Amino acid sequence: MADITKEILKNLPENKISDINFEGANIVLYTKDKDFFLNNNGMIKRIVDNIKKRVELRPDPGITMDMEEAEKIIRSLIPEEAGIDQVIFDSQRSRVIIEADKPGLAIGKQGSLLRDIRTQTLWVPLIRRKPAIRSKLIENIRAVLYQHSDYRRKFLDKVGHRIYDGWRREKKNEWIRLTYLGSGRQVGRSCIFLQTPESRVLLDCGINVASDEKPYPYLDAPEFNINDLDAVILSHAHIDHCGFIPYLFKYGYRGPVYCTEPTRDVSALLLLDYIKIQRADGQDPIFTSEEIKEMVKHTITLEYDEVSDVTPDVRITLYNAGHILGSAMVHMHVGNGLHNILYSGDQKYGRTLLLEPAVTMFPRLETLMLEATYGGKENIMPHRQETDEELMTIIKETMERGGKVLIPTLGVGRAQEVMLAIEAMVREGRMAPVPVYIDGMVWDVTAIHTAYPEYLNNNIRKLIFHKDQNPFLHEIFTRVGSQKERMDVIENKGACVVLATSGMLTGGPSVEYLKHLCDNPKNSMGFVNYQGEGSMGRRIQKGEKEFTFSDGGKQEMLQIKMHVHTVEGFSGHSSRNQLMNFVAKCEPRPKKVIVNHGENSRCLDLASSIHKGFRIETVAPRNLETVRVK
Repeated sequence: MADITKEILKNLPENKISDINFEGANIVLYTKDKDFFLNNNGMIKRIVDNIKKRVELRPDPGITMDMEEAEKIIRSLIPEEAGIDQVIFDSQRSRVIIEADKPGLAIGKQGSLLRDIRTQTLWVPLIRRKPAIRSKLIENIRAVLYQHSDYRRKFLDKVGHRIYDGWRREKKNEWIRLTYLGSGRQVGRSCIFLQTPESRVLLDCGINVASDEKPYPYLDAPEFNINDLDAVILSHAHIDHCGFIPYLFKYGYRGPVYCTEPTRDVSALLLLDYIKIQRADGQDPIFTSEEIKEMVKHTITLEYDEVSDVTPDVRITLYNAGHILGSAMVHMHVGNGLHNILYSGDQKYGRTLLLEPAVTMFPRLETLMLEATYGGKENIMPHRQETDEELMTIIKETMERGGKVLIPTLGVGRAQEVMLAIEAMVREGRMAPVPVYIDGMVWDVTAIHTAYPEYLNNNIRKLIFHKDQNPFLHEIFTRVGSQKERMDVIENKGACVVLATSGMLTGGPSVEYLKHLCDNPKNSMGFVNYQGEGSMGRRIQKGEKEFTFSDGGKQEMLQIKMHVHTVEGFSGHSSRNQLMNFVAKCEPRPKKVIVNHGENSRCLDLASSIHKGFRIETVAPRNLETVRVK
């Protein structure tokens, strides 16, 4: 592949291409010839069919229309009812991003308006749906990318050269090793190091927020050298999977981070919140917003089912994991057909109110890396209808007592699932309308959900497209945006539900509410997500009744007198039965299963059951153990 650009140019007329660049694994040709840009008689398609890589033709930035003039033409061409919002120019890459309420009207019949924009302005138009709830964070992320457009172009070209310029290391033999730098027989700090003779790739790099003693991955392992790292692949945005990635940039990493677009946006939000929580707890953050910005600048987003080379011998495809918005299982095709690995990350093999279930069909599969969060024999989840009934009973009984229901929740996934469940109960008349106060980052994450409806299941997607039916905009929901508003909810609002982060009571507004509500037996608390070993949430779940808090240097003893409930069925993780069904339905059936991301007993239990049930080789490695898969 070293001469891929020569191969492309050989099949094009002379003097038509002014520049050729890589954008990661994609190849972009620039032309100063207007007619060739508008009509190349299928030459580019024939090249794509021949080399089986993404090739795009764009106008050279030198021939595009002045941005101000181009925007006027764009706004005149697109009908007013399309609801155009922002028009953003990516000048270095000759692209214009157009946000519209109704993308279909902005595209025109069979893409007619896009063709008109290309013809009249010589810009490449990209239409995006305007989020139903405005997200300042998404706007800031896009601003960072466009402000550093020149840097991004050079960075993406450098990544492409790493992929296509041939092997850097001597190819003596073929092997594949996976080293667990985190998540080996534990939940938290997911971090797995994939090595081949040529490649060094990290699968996730997270933090165990429930542990003060060993919160970070073992990046001091002898085989890991940050200077040799080729790529980071991020399965999803939870802190136990993304939380340590900015730290890599703090120490000089400048390579790519691959993930879906929603994962990029949500992880940036959660990482900024993590810094805020550390500061509020009187700690020095381990990285700053500058490192988060670097991470965003170096992220390459992929869609589900999009195949992309990441190194000369590793090709990845992201598949829906069903866990949270944008969560992905990572399929890795290693070597030229040498071995195929699926890293399931966190997954849910069951349809939820929000998402479709995890995918089970793959082109090839030899090794499966499977989570075991609920992998124990005792981890039988109730039916979803029972879960909703249980939550409704907790809310109704607490309302009758005149109390408040505190639901500490993960900001992404669980919070939105609970919002949809409560909204459905009210809309269907099964429960009287109840005020629901949304605190922490939940509202911002919900805004990001409305920006990417294509990642949600069909039902919710359709509702979001109609603003008057958008369940997230129901009148029962009120955003809490300040400490003053928070205290107003605690002191002045009557019976209500409070959804607040963090989900394990490891910091954030949920702990503030707990301090004020815990000693009143009228109130209730409902856990709806996994509680990490050692977290305050797990300790309360186990029955601890007294806690000491530091408040301005004073030690304050609080007693838990509120009712405490655990509502299992909202989890974004597969239950024991769903994990076994996932393995059964995997096509093709893997030859080896590596069990991770679960407490010790659950990993061993699941590995044993898979081996007995399917006669598949299984292993449950500890942290710092290496598994050779080929």
